Amino acid sequence: MLTDLQKRTAQAVVNIFETGTPQGLYGSVTLIPGDTGHLTYGRSQTTLASGNLYLLIKAYCAAPAAQFARLLNPDLARLAARDTSLDTDMAFRGVLHAAGDDPVMCAVQDQFFDRIYWNPSVQDATTAAVNSALGTNVVYDSHIQGAWAIIRDITNTNHGSATQIGEQAWISAYVSERRNWLANHPNPALHPTVYRMDAFLQLISNGTWDLPLPLTVRGILITVDVLSGGVAMRPSAHAATEGTLQLETPPMQGDDVTALQQALVKAGFPVTVDGNFTTTTDAAVRGFQQQKGLTVDGIVGPATRSALGL
Repeated sequence: MLTDLQKRTAQAVVNIFETGTPQGLYGSVTLIPGDTGHLTYGRSQTTLASGNLYLLIKAYCAAPAAQFARLLNPDLARLAARDTSLDTDMAFRGVLHAAGDDPVMCAVQDQFFDRIYWNPSVQDATTAAVNSALGTNVVYDSHIQGAWAIIRDITNTNHGSATQIGEQAWISAYVSERRNWLANHPNPALHPTVYRMDAFLQLISNGTWDLPLPLTVRGILITVDVLSGGVAMRPSAHAATEGTLQLETPPMQGDDVTALQQALVKAGFPVTVDGNFTTTTDAAVRGFQQQKGLTVDGIVGPATRSALGL
């Protein structure tokens, strides 16, 4: 179990990757040509294409005393539809940027990123027999950038599991495999992001498995004072199949829906595995979310995916 300080340090490392500061930039709005995530926002740069930007802004608009809720509410439908015209809607982007100064937005982002990214990361790390602070940091970074399960499976196939070869050897192999995957990805926007793995390889080389402070990452010093008191643009590696799934008209279809239905059946919820997100699948998702103590909204985002083992 990580201490609170180790958790904040791990999140600060990823904040440096995402926005260039240990504290993160809550109002950061970025758009990188060729990034399949499209518009990204906030401390940990959640994306429009994944559907998570919608979930974040929906949570903010529902929060009491949210200063910019009135201005953002009209755009919720466009966010839910992952309308890429928002990429260049400067009025919308301006409101997002201004909302980053609202203490309510900061609190909502902290809670959101813990629920959507940090908590599933800790769960997946534990399942993979990864228990160190640095190892958990690597898993968390992969959840933020995307493709954790893909590289996990590649590493297990090529090197064996962490249980078989030991956690430190497995994390080292995982980081190397992920670096190679990013460097050779069909989307060239991901190629420069190998710096994330280079930073982790340096931390591994230094033996900083407990993330002791002070710690320097990409030339930026992380100290207790920085974490207490306290823009680069980073493409997302989230594939389309890692986006949110939900009931829509016409129904969502595809292999990702099939994988969801198979996972629901495995979890004891009888649904027809046909690759169509119908009302029956929606009901099963809600039943699973209720059983696991998740937000019961029928939306299959990172938290529900992680709970299902997807």
